[in-house]
Amino acid sequence: MSALLTPELLAHIGREAPPKTELVTRRDIRKYSIATDQRLRKYLDGDEAPPMFHLSLFWDVVERDQLTPDGVWIDTLVPKLPLERAMAGGLKIDYHRAIHPGDVLVATRVLAAMYEKEGAQGPLIFYEIDTEVKTEGGDPVLTEKTTRIMR
Repeated sequence: MSALLTPELLAHIGREAPPKTELVTRRDIRKYSIATDQRLRKYLDGDEAPPMFHLSLFWDVVERDQLTPDGVWIDTLVPKLPLERAMAGGLKIDYHRAIHPGDVLVATRVLAAMYEKEGAQGPLIFYEIDTEVKTEGGDPVLTEKTTRIMR
């Protein structure tokens, strides 16, 4: 297998993005709940955020020319990799408490790992990002591990 991940690229492991802070609103919870076809009244009324609500909460709002061809914002935490076609590799979320309107949430993200594997059609690069979301007061809300595959 070729060594696509150079020492310079691997040096990015452990790099942390600046924390992002967002206020959760009842309106945002309601819009997300309707868009994702939630059925429980607590979600539709905006009293509690449904699972996965946080995923887009911390996304950067960018101009179209700053999006990838599939419409995703370009994550500057990850260095430019020699393989460019991205695929989802997995998502693991551990919830510690519910998200409610009025919560001020702080997300920190770390590039936790990068590694190579040989796939059936050639080399693959995997990277993992660990995200921790807490309240402004420091109470844990959730932890998330996202794995992406580049080919």
